[in-house]
Amino acid sequence: MEQEIEEKISTYKRELNDELSRILNFWSENTIDEVNGGFYGRIDNNNQVIPGSPKGSVLNARILWTFSAAFNHHPDPVYFVKAARAYRYITDHFIDKQYGGVYWSVDCQGSPLDAKKQVYAIAFTIYALSEYYLASGIEAAKQNAVNLFYLLVEKAYDPVRTGYFEAFTRDWLPIDDLRLSAKDANEKKTMNTHLHVLEGFTNLYRTWPDEALKEHIEILLDNFFDHFIDHQTHHLVLFFDEDWRRRSDLVSYGHDIEATWLLLEAAEAIGNEKMLERIKKISIGMADAVIDGIDSDGGWWYEYEPADNHLIKEKHWWVQAEAMIGFYNAWQISGDEKYLQLSISNWQFVKDKILDKVNGEWFWGVKEDGSVMQSEDKVGIWKCPYHNSRACMEIINRD
Repeated sequence: MEQEIEEKISTYKRELNDELSRILNFWSENTIDEVNGGFYGRIDNNNQVIPGSPKGSVLNARILWTFSAAFNHHPDPVYFVKAARAYRYITDHFIDKQYGGVYWSVDCQGSPLDAKKQVYAIAFTIYALSEYYLASGIEAAKQNAVNLFYLLVEKAYDPVRTGYFEAFTRDWLPIDDLRLSAKDANEKKTMNTHLHVLEGFTNLYRTWPDEALKEHIEILLDNFFDHFIDHQTHHLVLFFDEDWRRRSDLVSYGHDIEATWLLLEAAEAIGNEKMLERIKKISIGMADAVIDGIDSDGGWWYEYEPADNHLIKEKHWWVQAEAMIGFYNAWQISGDEKYLQLSISNWQFVKDKILDKVNGEWFWGVKEDGSVMQSEDKVGIWKCPYHNSRACMEIINRD
């Protein structure tokens, strides 16, 4: 039995290594904006560049993280060149040198377009700059990440109730529309932003093991223990007001399974054994709860609305990528082979339905009938190389 498991894992990692190369090649060969600098803002599902598209800070931070992490994983100079390109573009065009933070978006020529300060975007920039420092050793990259950490604590942290407020105007004043996207609730504290602030801070801690940073990571983990994890359903609560009153019952399967391993990673990074053991127990309960979102073909549905008993029957690329890591992680924690099989079965679904075998990269997703969501982006404000490349690297690197 052990030999059979070892063979499964060996095959799985070999296939993911090949897939990682394909993902990175797609972004290297198709996304470079030779006219305006940096990377294209949008490419459609048929690999057609949409001229004049805005460029998003989240997309560019995720590109920087991906090529930096790829270089740290396998030091190919091509990856470093792309990472350096992304770093220059972010520092030249996205970092607000007057008020601090990063713009949400710039126009195709790199001028500020939506200058609001979305904490989520700043968190990803911290994440990316930290990874680039690990790849390059450039002190300015680490210092930029440290400066953004201090800025979030000063401007966005709630010193009374803890947690981070969602968004601000360019000059850090209150803003009416706090949402990341049109589908989100307009609330002051969200699970999604806190999860990625935690992710960014964790990566920064690897380069800069500062005590104040460690304390803020522990506070964020407590936020998940105390608020974001529903200990009855084992799902995450997505939206809260400023006083931590819950404002949503929506279930996001992708975020649930993503949180299981990101919380564990944070506790490991800071060496907090007590939190680590608590998270291990919670993670298995959360992984079991997410199994409700699986379809018979091995793919995970997007979201579930309990109030209406409504399942959103779409299977998005990023949910599958996080399920691959999350269930592999659950297997490592528990030793229960069912989780390993869920991870491998999900990868089989990705191979069957999500990989674009003609034009490269992963489709945004498929509908209930298995048809591709043709109107969605291949590259865009939200469509990036981070979830899928990270899934490959995480599983390849795990024992």
